[in-house]
Amino acid sequence: MGLFGRSWAALRAAVDGLAEEDFAAPSGCAGWLVRDLVCHLVIDAQDVLITLVTPSPAEPTRDAASYWEVHREPPDGQDPLAALTVRLAAAYGDPALLRFHLDDVGSAAGRAAGLADPCLRVATQGQVLTAADYLDAYVLEWTLHHLDLVAHLPHVPGPPAEGLAAARRLLERIARAPFPAALPDADALLVGTGRRTATPAERAALGALGERVPFVLG
Repeated sequence: MGLFGRSWAALRAAVDGLAEEDFAAPSGCAGWLVRDLVCHLVIDAQDVLITLVTPSPAEPTRDAASYWEVHREPPDGQDPLAALTVRLAAAYGDPALLRFHLDDVGSAAGRAAGLADPCLRVATQGQVLTAADYLDAYVLEWTLHHLDLVAHLPHVPGPPAEGLAAARRLLERIARAPFPAALPDADALLVGTGRRTATPAERAALGALGERVPFVLG
């Protein structure tokens, strides 16, 4: 639960430190600028708030790993929701407004997560999870998007080491296989989720797992 808050705070702090011109840089998400990614984070924060106040009496149907739908093809940024995010981000105009909205809604999501009972069962997308599993799943979300944020902005601080390690462990649960120990956490996440192509040496180290990547999460 605490790692959710620390990962989310680090990501919001990175956005808060962006220069105005950084918002027009490309992100690690195909077809999205940084401003589009930040707009997506606002929507994510709203989803966290909605889910944490949507309790369910039912037994959990998913955990942090099975929460994710796994696809083979990376997104191209052209689906209707992605296109809506781009239009919404452009409508903000001034990046300061977008930064303010993320800070406002994002801070509330962080506080709600800190107050949540880990055993509370919550409903989202037709599934039921404990709050602890739901927030653990979002550590992976925050960490991947933090990597997306800094993909073309090397001067911006990246995700914390503990978030990278936890996100890697969860991706390995999803993959049902470990990534090579020699592969740093950030690289395991980037290659494992299709954010970049494995080098020949990495492909060799991945062995049979290399035939199964990427694990595109949605």
